Amino acid sequence: MRHRVIACLSCLVASLGSFFPASGQDLPRSEGIEAQPLAAQVRRLVEALELQGQPLSPETRAKLDEAMAKSDPSERVRAIQGVLDPLCLFAVTINPEGRVGVLRGSRPASLCQYDWRVFPVKIQNEAGVTSPLKVSSPNAEPVFRVSTNEPRPKPGLSPDEVANRWMDLSWVTSRPMTGPLSGLRVEYRLIQFYSRDAGPREARIEVNAGQGTQDLGFRGALDILFTSEAAVKVTLNVQEGDGSPTTASFILRDAQGRTYPTRNRRLAPDFWFQPQVYRESGESIDLAPGRYTVEVGRGPEYLVQTRTIEVPQAASHRESFTLKRWIDPAKLGWFSGDHHIHAAGCGHYERPTEGVAPVDMMRHVLGEDLKVGCVLTWGPCWYAQKSNFEAKDNPLSKPDHLMRYDVEVSGFPSSSSGHLVLLRLKEDDYPGTSEIKDWPSWNLPITRWAKSQGAVVGYAHTGHGLLTSDLALPSLKVPAFDNVGANEYVVDVTHDAIDFLSTIDTPAPAELNLWYHALNCGFRTRISGETDFPCLFGERVGVGRSYIKLGDGQLNFDRWVEGLKAGRSYVSDGKSHLIDFRLDDVAVGEKGSERKLEAPGVVTVRARVAALLEPVNSPMARSIRQKRLDEKPYWDVERARIGESSTVPVEVVVNGLAVARVPIEADGSIREVAVPVRIEKSSWVALRVYPSSHTNPVFVTVGDRPIRASKASARWCLEAVDRCWSQKSDHIDLNQIKEARTAYDQARAAYRKILEESVDD
Repeated sequence: MRHRVIACLSCLVASLGSFFPASGQDLPRSEGIEAQPLAAQVRRLVEALELQGQPLSPETRAKLDEAMAKSDPSERVRAIQGVLDPLCLFAVTINPEGRVGVLRGSRPASLCQYDWRVFPVKIQNEAGVTSPLKVSSPNAEPVFRVSTNEPRPKPGLSPDEVANRWMDLSWVTSRPMTGPLSGLRVEYRLIQFYSRDAGPREARIEVNAGQGTQDLGFRGALDILFTSEAAVKVTLNVQEGDGSPTTASFILRDAQGRTYPTRNRRLAPDFWFQPQVYRESGESIDLAPGRYTVEVGRGPEYLVQTRTIEVPQAASHRESFTLKRWIDPAKLGWFSGDHHIHAAGCGHYERPTEGVAPVDMMRHVLGEDLKVGCVLTWGPCWYAQKSNFEAKDNPLSKPDHLMRYDVEVSGFPSSSSGHLVLLRLKEDDYPGTSEIKDWPSWNLPITRWAKSQGAVVGYAHTGHGLLTSDLALPSLKVPAFDNVGANEYVVDVTHDAIDFLSTIDTPAPAELNLWYHALNCGFRTRISGETDFPCLFGERVGVGRSYIKLGDGQLNFDRWVEGLKAGRSYVSDGKSHLIDFRLDDVAVGEKGSERKLEAPGVVTVRARVAALLEPVNSPMARSIRQKRLDEKPYWDVERARIGESSTVPVEVVVNGLAVARVPIEADGSIREVAVPVRIEKSSWVALRVYPSSHTNPVFVTVGDRPIRASKASARWCLEAVDRCWSQKSDHIDLNQIKEARTAYDQARAAYRKILEESVDD
């Protein structure tokens, strides 16, 4: 421990820019240059060091002030260089021909693990170059790409390559520093380094000022052996309001707004594409000494708390956090789940680990307080990840948090017809197949096979290919059916082969419009909430959620997924809740979700409703309100805010139209809602806070007649079958096309019959 404390203290000394004895070589001094612009540039350098939190030591600052005060310009220039040169890690020389070289300085190359350290660099610019100076290192190439334009990880990295990419570096160009060189013969710049590792680490530093400026003989490159001192082990104690230990999400930032651990150096279980990391109570995170702003929370049912912590110069440190909920649906019998998360592909890297392990996924399920997390294996890393399939709860599951591995049919021959979610499979290989390429090239055979073994089957990211230009709900425009959402659904539903449509991860008008039209035709497909993590949403698991009612309050996967199939649920972004929705004495998902009336009459819609809005003027709230419905986040309670108020509308939906609207205060309190609604014909009824949450329907039959609510909906579905066939038939294998054509023809016949039986709109 004594050694650790000494190490941290030496790290602090390095960061304060003390005057060190030579460890490399004395840098060459320049003569005959103007003192005034050099002094002005040095003042900016000193100010920038202070803003970076790494000011010059008092002794060095006193020597620099003395040098700057010399009356003779030549003496002032020599004295300034005499003070600053020993602080430089290296010097950059640009000869009169514009060739760039690098020369090691006398400053020890001391870093601190998980921290940024700033070093002065001397620039001797004989060519008067004014372009930006570029710096790079093969040791600083990202383990993962973090640009929004490059969402995929760098492919093919071996473990040795990952280990060799241990650092980051960049010039400090924020004010008062500048980007381009000034053209002065001598100036000083700041370079910053980050170290992922502790111990000795070598890096190659490469500098140039643009194409053709690299010097001969590799003089523009420099190998430096750094010593990176170990960070402080910060133990995090995290508890619920009742004192029980738990897992939480942490976002840690320094005064410059940099996130820790730095994102493109993270390895699982910390994901590079997220700002947060997850820690169970008693676990730790390594941080360099300093001040950090911490945001701590645990999914949308919790309040996000922000506070500042000070990590001292010590071998270890401890911080404690108590989480605060604003709502707890599980205590009311409603258990959250996200049926669509991935352990490989998209944001996850595929090599060297072929995706991430179940232990990593479970940490994220716990950290967002998902009661059920379904990890779906799909095309990327199919052959590696499918080894986690067990046809039962993963052994890492806990009594109140379950994880199960199942399948998304994506990256398979049938993908152009829409991606399928297969939950509660007993067998994950389609009969007679040994490779992905052997699977069917359209979806209906797959849905029948899955349902034959008791699986619950739905479509993923429903809205892809189904968005119309008007963004209306409902809309009578027939979309293109040209993507991988629930495109073939209009056929499969007529064959009783689909249990649910997924919502929340694509635009709400596209998802709900398809569903509303099908419900109007009398089909009883339910909806479920999903994230498609980390492909459509990488922020966290549980962006989209299903809340399933389990009457005895005991979590069980079979009962949870049966509740999803029966529609004993509502979907939500977690920021609004529609609890215990019922029509008279019929609760959603119970008694077949059917309320029987002998004749037209009045039913009473009841529910317990809660929502929580951010302050109306918060930047995030305003940003979301300004977005179109086809821009992320597609579902968010902020979109439902009524004007500039703190209220949201709870709407009663009958056959796709809002027939009643009750504003409620979105302060986190649970409120009772009761609305009488007259039903004239067989209909479906639901509640929504649009677009934030939506219940599944209760079906009202009048005189035992089926729901045939709209001729327009029947026509829409009939035309949709034709549109889907025109888009998908070319992708169906020739030896399967006859069977597919027959199934599509049967769907057309079903909709023609429904059209004849439907009432005018």
